[in-house]
Amino acid sequence: MNEKKLVFVYNADSDVISIVKDFWKKMLRPSSYECNLCATTFSTFGMKKDWKKFINKLDIEAEFLHRDEFEEKYDVPDAKFPSAYLKNGTSFDLLINQEEMNKVKSLDEMEALVLAKLGSAS
Repeated sequence: MNEKKLVFVYNADSDVISIVKDFWKKMLRPSSYECNLCATTFSTFGMKKDWKKFINKLDIEAEFLHRDEFEEKYDVPDAKFPSAYLKNGTSFDLLINQEEMNKVKSLDEMEALVLAKLGSAS
């Protein structure tokens, strides 16, 4: 059984107030939105279909967590968000750091980054 998992972490919390606030920021002032992972892979009303297809075609399980959910589930000191981690059994390694995640300007760039990083992690 493959114990590898790709863990994406949004720079946003999962509580109702944060979700509502984020929704309005995306609608009214997208430039002020603090999560490039969210901005790139989500439309106003949910995960983009092309991103979902891309994730489903990967040969690795993917998990998506908000910042507060990640901190509750995993013990990763000095984690920065948004980011992506590669979990392999008990090891947990940063795959895409905050700076790399925030440089992405399109969904195509995000997909290329994920593929490149997974390729170099193999």
